[in-house]
Amino acid sequence: MNDPADRTSALHPFLAAALVFGASAAVLVLEITSLRLIAPYVGITLETNTAVIGFALAAIALGAWAGGRAADLRNPRRMIGPLLLAGGALVLLITPVVRFVADLVGPSQAASVALLLAAVTVFAPAALLSAVPPMVVKLQLASLAETGTVVGRLSGISTLGAIMATFVTGFVLVALMPTSVILLGTGALLALAGAVVTLTSRRSGRTDGSTPTRGPTAALLALGVVAAGLGVVAPQPCDSETRYHCASVNADPDRDSGRLLILDTLRHSYVDLDDPTYLEFAYARAIAAALDAQAPPGAPLSVLHIGGGGMTLPRYLLQTRPTGANRVVEVDPGVVVIDRERLALPDDERLAVTVGDGRVGLAQARSGQSDVVIGDAFGGVAVPWHLTTREAVAEVSRVLVPGGLYALNVIDHDPLNFARAEIATVASVFDHVLVISPTGDLTGTNGGNIVVLASNQPMDSATIGAGLIDRATPMSLVSPEALEDFLGPDPLVLTDDYAPVDQLLTPYG
Repeated sequence: MNDPADRTSALHPFLAAALVFGASAAVLVLEITSLRLIAPYVGITLETNTAVIGFALAAIALGAWAGGRAADLRNPRRMIGPLLLAGGALVLLITPVVRFVADLVGPSQAASVALLLAAVTVFAPAALLSAVPPMVVKLQLASLAETGTVVGRLSGISTLGAIMATFVTGFVLVALMPTSVILLGTGALLALAGAVVTLTSRRSGRTDGSTPTRGPTAALLALGVVAAGLGVVAPQPCDSETRYHCASVNADPDRDSGRLLILDTLRHSYVDLDDPTYLEFAYARAIAAALDAQAPPGAPLSVLHIGGGGMTLPRYLLQTRPTGANRVVEVDPGVVVIDRERLALPDDERLAVTVGDGRVGLAQARSGQSDVVIGDAFGGVAVPWHLTTREAVAEVSRVLVPGGLYALNVIDHDPLNFARAEIATVASVFDHVLVISPTGDLTGTNGGNIVVLASNQPMDSATIGAGLIDRATPMSLVSPEALEDFLGPDPLVLTDDYAPVDQLLTPYG
């Protein structure tokens, strides 16, 4: 119970509202940016999102419970400032802790270590900040007659802060500045607010005869300053942050004009700046072989590319089929900027690039307008789930001309549960399906890139097979018998209502 001499007057209504609004907003900024902070090490998957969100919610619950309990035992006014200051200092620590430690342990352990550190570093400041609203509520409760009004008003303001932070961070901040800068600004604002509130409470403490200590406050301020400095010099895991990715462009030491585009954890695209016909990745050569079987080399093709990345295949087609047309739908505008500024993507009327979601791009495409649809969109190592479903594949079929080709790049590893479901899903829409795998088999393989070819007319498997050999592709066609055995009698077909892509995928290693 509070001692009567330890009680203090309520906060000004605007200050109370600002405190609960700001504390809740900071927690949501922290949650969203932490997901982006660890993406270069663990990628973005459903499990990653779930882990960070789950830890944040647990921290909110613990902080609210502990804050309310502490407010009943001690004077809340003297605790709010230090809580904000400590929360700000810990927010400033997140970037250097994650990046320095992940860099120290190396790539083999970086994923698990970064996820663990993010969980810990998100949990601690989120719990401290979540203790602030119940303390403010305690201070504002003048009588039992106003309990509902006070609690309801401040709870609503707290929720509004979380909502505003979610939208501002997702739609504005992430597009304008790096994650490290967002966290730096958030931590600095929290620390500044904590220092001001602490100073104000000290002045109030002198009027009631108490003697607040300065040591902990000075230590927290020092920690915040050191953390901010470490955040500035922490190693950067990529060249630039786009709206969706941590992106890097690396030069190939063995090929002067070769460039490798890395998005988060994935070696996404290889581009030869001087020779667009050079295809480094085996799956790209496999798709090129399928294109030559679909139409004679040099013949025009109208191709819709779902997913751009480094736009290796669109460049290849501009060079090898100069009278054709290519339309690319790429969700990340930052990747398109990198393509143009660092990977020399040509400004060509035969290449139309649309920034948007692949599923939306499919829905907007005219029926029967494309000879080929190439699916090469990835979020991390997974095809975004809404592009894997029977409904999405039906949209591909609608867009294709009669006898058109759907070429889909899939990444999976033994036991290939996702690949099995996706092949079955494609086969539920198209009459004819061929599969190209790294070993020509789908059992007992470590997996990797798997190319799925589909059409409503028979495909020339002999020509495709010969093209794989001619292009020195270490991939082979899977026999119809092996494919039938692999799929089994009742394979899972993915739908918009049920597509557990992340659970089906087998991670690297």
